[in-house]
Amino acid sequence: MARRTPAPGTPVRGSTSGRPLMAALDLLGRRWSLRVLWELRSGPQGARALLARCRPISSSVLYERLRELTAAGLVDRDDQGDYVLTPLGASLGAAIEPLDAWARQWADHQPRPPAD
Repeated sequence: MARRTPAPGTPVRGSTSGRPLMAALDLLGRRWSLRVLWELRSGPQGARALLARCRPISSSVLYERLRELTAAGLVDRDDQGDYVLTPLGASLGAAIEPLDAWARQWADHQPRPPAD
């Protein structure tokens, strides 16, 4: 059974508050969601190209994520039928930059694996 696309104002996995942040975390925390958005940042992609770039994602999971991200207003289709980020979807990159900066600091503080 397909899950409902998370939406602000409605209960989501792990929260009944309906807070927009909780809905966003539910949507973006789904396996492969961020990877699909990452691959679309460079421009329009057809489903086959996305499938190849997101290996080893299955086609059924890819299409489910694309449906969810489209329903959430982050992804759309262009005149050629390729998937593209909407302006809202593209703006997610700026929202993630502070988290990326923090993750790099965190990585710098982790022990390095021994060299072979």
